[in-house]
Amino acid sequence: MLIQVMKNLIFVKNKYDGCQYRMMDTIDQNTSSRYRWIILFLVFLMTMNNYANRIVLGVTSNEIRDALSLDKIQYGYVVTAFSIAYTIGFLFIGKIIDRLGTKLGYLLSLICWSLVGACTGTSVGVYSLGAWQSMLGITESGNFPAAIKAVAEWFEPRQRALATALFNSGPHIALVLGPPAIALLTLSVGWRWTFGIIGLIGLPLAVLWQYFYKTPNDVKPFSNSGDVNSKVTAVRWGDIIKQKNTWGIMVGKFCTDPVWWFYIFWLPSFLNDRYGFNIKQIGWAMPVIYGLAILLANMAGWYAGHLIGKGWSNFKARKWVMLICAAFLPITVLSAFTPYPWVVILLVALAAGAHSGWSANIFTLVSDCFPTCSVASVTGLAGFAGGVGGIILSSLAPGFIITYFGYVPIFIMMACLHPLAFIVIHLTIKKQEMEQSENTLIV
Repeated sequence: MLIQVMKNLIFVKNKYDGCQYRMMDTIDQNTSSRYRWIILFLVFLMTMNNYANRIVLGVTSNEIRDALSLDKIQYGYVVTAFSIAYTIGFLFIGKIIDRLGTKLGYLLSLICWSLVGACTGTSVGVYSLGAWQSMLGITESGNFPAAIKAVAEWFEPRQRALATALFNSGPHIALVLGPPAIALLTLSVGWRWTFGIIGLIGLPLAVLWQYFYKTPNDVKPFSNSGDVNSKVTAVRWGDIIKQKNTWGIMVGKFCTDPVWWFYIFWLPSFLNDRYGFNIKQIGWAMPVIYGLAILLANMAGWYAGHLIGKGWSNFKARKWVMLICAAFLPITVLSAFTPYPWVVILLVALAAGAHSGWSANIFTLVSDCFPTCSVASVTGLAGFAGGVGGIILSSLAPGFIITYFGYVPIFIMMACLHPLAFIVIHLTIKKQEMEQSENTLIV
């Protein structure tokens, strides 16, 4: 099967190159469509690899702490080092990718996080482990700005939300399949070699990316696949910061990213504290949650494209789907009150799916509001805002709130963040301001 997949990849690549060198005046629409989905498949694989590298530390944490004699506080410092570096990395990595271009920017980011992830296995203490994790955070922050930019280049607006939801399924699949695979590797070859193997898996992906990826504007027949402004190569940083759209998206990410991280960080503890779940029970609950989340996210991405296909504007369709997703989150507050753990699992799956559908549309809102030449920069700023929100609202605040007030207040807060974010986005991002943004940023 793998051989057949590679044959299909090479067939479409060769057909694409034939279009490039002959400079055909007409498009082979079938080949064009197949090629953009191959690009999306590679983006999906790289996003999954990105998450696989970052969860190795958590899965092997007990072995690492025993081997390096780390206490919980020192381990917490290492985790915090990654989170802070990942957040700060978003500030500048998007701008770098916009300047280098999607192909080179994504390639360098992938190679760097793969090598850094592999080198983490050489750690000898808390400082070296923290240093490698900091570098991993910085290099991994390039994934989403480059991925969103690739989608903006290759997909027309009505397909972008679905395309984003599809490649954003990578983290969910990594969270489902990654822990068992990492655990098996750790038991077989030890935690040091596990870091090395998982890290080096990214290098074959880098070869595939280098071989296959071209921007649509490199070839005349494909030039209408994505953003009409994708030929623009310069953008003023100051103009991006001054846009209300930028701040609306940043506030939206600041409010909603913590919800995702809250359920990843705190749900196992909640299930254990409230229902006595052991690690095996948590192990079967998580695939159910993320499996349903993948389904709901892809439905949300498809629905936005469906509305656009029916004649809705990109702007109206995105905001309508985001409103629907935000409306589901308040229901999840029931998780703090139900006596039935299966209800909690379904409600959290609903929350994770609604958040993923929201994320697919807020990311594509970036490509709707801004020309492709600035998509990675704005995505980086949005990622930075989301990271800051995650540190404050899903790392620091829950520990204090749960310790002194229990789980109910924190579940109420998480249920309200998406509706609050939607109000901010609705008030700050207007259709006419989207048009002004594109005109202002093109230089």
